[in-house]
Amino acid sequence: MKWNVPNILTIMRLLAAPALAVMFLYFTRPYADWFALILFVTAAATDWIDGYLARAWKQETKLGAMLDPIADKAMVVIALMVIIGFSSWSGWLVLPATVILFREVFVSGLREYLGDTAGTLKVTRLAKWKTALQMTAIAVLFSQGVFEHYLGMSIYGMDDAVVGAILDGTQEDVLGLVWKAHAMEWSGLIGHWLLWLAAGLTAITGADYLRKAMPHLKEGP
Repeated sequence: MKWNVPNILTIMRLLAAPALAVMFLYFTRPYADWFALILFVTAAATDWIDGYLARAWKQETKLGAMLDPIADKAMVVIALMVIIGFSSWSGWLVLPATVILFREVFVSGLREYLGDTAGTLKVTRLAKWKTALQMTAIAVLFSQGVFEHYLGMSIYGMDDAVVGAILDGTQEDVLGLVWKAHAMEWSGLIGHWLLWLAAGLTAITGADYLRKAMPHLKEGP
């Protein structure tokens, strides 16, 4: 194995995946949301950086080629698990998250079954766009948790009638409740629809991989 900068970045991204869940075990919210958001965005950025450096420095290795998609899938799967477990939008996210998780398991199973012929399932440009869209959606959904809990901290102990009056604009908004409420709502909506778009691309790429694998799945005469 060759330990170069691109491979080290990939391994760091792989280790960051379980760290996302740890954030919510050892930190209170919204600090856990902040740490998870920063960790996820930083790790997602290395997905582009390590690939760029590997090509630019001609340091592409078998280790990197193996670990890179595993790190991507681990980041997405664990992040979705955390969001479904802690987000107030979880009821709306279960179905697109299920599509994404099912596809990842299905394609991984195809690759394992095909063995030496798994090269027919090379990562396509559309699959890369799928991964980028998944990570963008997850980052936005983590930010929704940040806004939601800052809003909750601001209205803690406040009378419901007063909160309603502030949000309606009939009372002065000293604590910035309006922008926090709007940020929470819009980040949830945008993250939700981005995740659905990612689920659509995920389903399309999964069907494409199945089509390419079909010749290798036919029974002999």
